Amino acid sequence: MAHSPTYVIGHKNPDADSICSAIAYAAFKEARGETGYVAARCGNSNARIDAILARFHTPLPHYLSDVSPRVRDMMAAAPHAVTEDATCAEALKLLDRHAISFLPVVSARRRALGSVSLASLGHFFIPRLDEPRAMRQVRTSLARIVATLQGSVLHAVDEHRLEDLFVRIGAMDIGTFWKISEKDNIPAGQSLIIVGDRRDVQQRAIELGIRALIISGNLPVEPAILALAKTKGVSIFLSPHDTATTAWFVRTAATIEGLIERKFTALNTDTRIAEVRKKFAQGGPHAMMVTGDDGTLHGVLTKTDLLKTVPTRLVLVDHNELTQAVPGADEVTITEIIDHHRLGPMATPQPILFLNEPVGSTCTIVADLFRRQGLKPGANLAGLMLSGLISDTLLLQSPTSTPKDAEVLAWLETHADIKARALAKLIFSSGSVILANPADQVVRSDFKIYEEEEVRFAVSQVEELGFDNFWQHAKALTKALGELRADEKLTFAVLLVTDINTQNSLMLVKADADLIRRISYAHVEKDEIFDLPGVVSRKKQLVPYLTSLLREMHADSPRRSS
Repeated sequence: MAHSPTYVIGHKNPDADSICSAIAYAAFKEARGETGYVAARCGNSNARIDAILARFHTPLPHYLSDVSPRVRDMMAAAPHAVTEDATCAEALKLLDRHAISFLPVVSARRRALGSVSLASLGHFFIPRLDEPRAMRQVRTSLARIVATLQGSVLHAVDEHRLEDLFVRIGAMDIGTFWKISEKDNIPAGQSLIIVGDRRDVQQRAIELGIRALIISGNLPVEPAILALAKTKGVSIFLSPHDTATTAWFVRTAATIEGLIERKFTALNTDTRIAEVRKKFAQGGPHAMMVTGDDGTLHGVLTKTDLLKTVPTRLVLVDHNELTQAVPGADEVTITEIIDHHRLGPMATPQPILFLNEPVGSTCTIVADLFRRQGLKPGANLAGLMLSGLISDTLLLQSPTSTPKDAEVLAWLETHADIKARALAKLIFSSGSVILANPADQVVRSDFKIYEEEEVRFAVSQVEELGFDNFWQHAKALTKALGELRADEKLTFAVLLVTDINTQNSLMLVKADADLIRRISYAHVEKDEIFDLPGVVSRKKQLVPYLTSLLREMHADSPRRSS
């Protein structure tokens, strides 16, 4: 059975470093002989990413909108099932052989009709002392009884007819043989008599016109008895078991029709496991069927299945906070994190590889792994890593840049088919995010959510050649940022627009008046737009500044009395 892939995936609304580092780390794993790693993304591309991937002949990574485990990930597919005309013996055999306690009942075309459980079957065989007649009754056919007994037919009349029959043991003296049946008002034509080699009982039963005579122990039957049975239209067959065992097997030959639980709520394969857990809450069913839109049975999900390890595995690159991760990341297995940002709150159920370095880009970290392990990347792969490094460090001009970034950049240049400066020109002239996208997409194009001092806020960033495009669309961007704040239920939202040429930024803010009042940078024309000279890094410059404002506000807030 093939294992599910491990997805190497960056943050929501990916930038170039996020996309390139995901591709590069999956390639690094493959170069080390580790299979099953697939580069992925959880957001749309943009003009800059498209230009980079086109230059290095690389397709966009696999798109994942949500990795929340679904019913299809946890269910038992192609489960064992029975049709509604099956016998209790057939159902019990499946339950025992496969160590299960729940069995779907399906039509000939495998459409779900209901289910039987070990509990319902067990209840059927519990003696009902206040209903002795019901304890004798079995709804089945003679053919089913023979099959269940693995017996042999000496004479059969209409053996496939489904009917209500009553079981008797022919153990009494011939003088009192039929008295109990008369007392219980059991018609002879619905009676099954199980008897050994007692010729007198055999003959009397046939003369009464019973439905069938079952001879236990495979004992021989006299030709005269067989001839009488044929004359009277009485079926007669042999059981290989003793009388007591034969009686038990006959009862198990009853059809499950009356035991089927026909009221059920089916699951869809795409239903989230988080939603299913509520259905399995205390007092809920032990198992549920999974069907298609046409009612066809696809699988069974049990409470035990919910304890399985979720098959989806992730390697997070360029982020380590769940608020920035693909939806559902907190419900699956995170095996590694490769990042260069501050540490956010995250707990994993088991130890993982967590590689976090204070460098300018995640591509720097991945490229250094290639370098330290003596693995030579191809020209296109080296170019991708070089692109992520250049984009995140603004060609080493960002304050986040480190000597290691410069060292790795020089090493990548020796393996790529383009120099860093020429590549930077291609990247930064690849098109304006503001001109290429509607305002609501611009504010989400490289957008991250943070939590500090119990405050949830977002910072988006776009890089432009000059601020002209921003000023032309400032009104629409302001409205879109306000809508983003409302949609995500944020305390405030910020858009940082960085001029790559001058290494300066403008900051658009949607926040309450208290936060606006505390911003120390100069206003530019509008109350919600600020001039941030020399600020180009969201991670190293802007976010620390914003968190300092939050701490200041928290310190100034009235303390609650204990």
